[in-house]
Amino acid sequence: MRKNLGPGVDGWAVSLKAMMTIVVVMGLAICGLYWWVNNYVPLPSRSKKKKEKPKMGTMESLKFLVSSRYIRDLATLVVAYGISINLVEVTWKSKLKAQFPSPNEYSSFMGDFSTATGIATFTMMLLSQWIFNKYGWGAAAKITPTVLLLTGVGFFSLILFGDPLAPTFAKFGMTPLLAAVFVGAMQNIFSKSAKYSLFDPCKEMAYIPLDEETKVKGKAAIDVVCNPLGKSGGALIQQFMILTFGSLANSTPYLGGILLVIVLAWLGAARSLDTQFTKLRQEEELEKEMERAAVKIPVVPETEGGNGSLVGGPALNPIGGDSQTGSSETSTPRNI
Repeated sequence: MRKNLGPGVDGWAVSLKAMMTIVVVMGLAICGLYWWVNNYVPLPSRSKKKKEKPKMGTMESLKFLVSSRYIRDLATLVVAYGISINLVEVTWKSKLKAQFPSPNEYSSFMGDFSTATGIATFTMMLLSQWIFNKYGWGAAAKITPTVLLLTGVGFFSLILFGDPLAPTFAKFGMTPLLAAVFVGAMQNIFSKSAKYSLFDPCKEMAYIPLDEETKVKGKAAIDVVCNPLGKSGGALIQQFMILTFGSLANSTPYLGGILLVIVLAWLGAARSLDTQFTKLRQEEELEKEMERAAVKIPVVPETEGGNGSLVGGPALNPIGGDSQTGSSETSTPRNI
């Protein structure tokens, strides 16, 4: 489409108008579907009232997080992911704008990036059940930080030490900056796909073995403190680095070091949480096995003789034989 535009025509303006037209049309379609569902689709009536979540303030949430090691490790996972993905994504997009200064090229690359993210996420969704069944909760919880660690090392290494490798990349028609952009794209694609397919299910599964009070309060505390802290923590770190070193480019080495520390803390919390989670699950399974193995003792009504035997002697010796032996064997009550 852009190749067929005449001279002097802004391709980005044409693309922007087309995208905004699609957004408006889809927005109107959503409004129409919402109106139709509310007017013509009968909704099931709910007889049971929904349980209200406990309203916990910031200080109450912090106290609860400090008091429980299990919830504290789970909170570390949530905060570490939020800060890590923020640090990586902002640094990568700054290099992406340097590589693709044209808005059309930038939007084209981001379209391919979104497509690749969707394909990778769908594939990981299919593989996640197999990973949980074969390797367990602990391995699944460690995949996301491991992916961030490996791709993060490659991304920041290309940014900081990519110049000596320029002749090697030139043989493949690339520059160190373009290679860093591709590695950063892989990092964001795999980390986001692992987050949706493994990290989020692991986080929700971690609440299962907890008692009801800890489960509800822990989830509320993480929603109040950890989710906002994870989202804003990365931005605060970057603002501090920019004010200290003057620009994002100058602070890149330090951001890489901070990312390394956060991901290692994330892996440590995942390992600790895996030990506690496995122990709680084993205790839960043991309790279920004991409940299944428990046998209720039947109440045996007393006979006329008052001996409480299950059946009379002749019924136990229908063939005949020594009646005295048979009566002596059956007269003794059985232990049940």
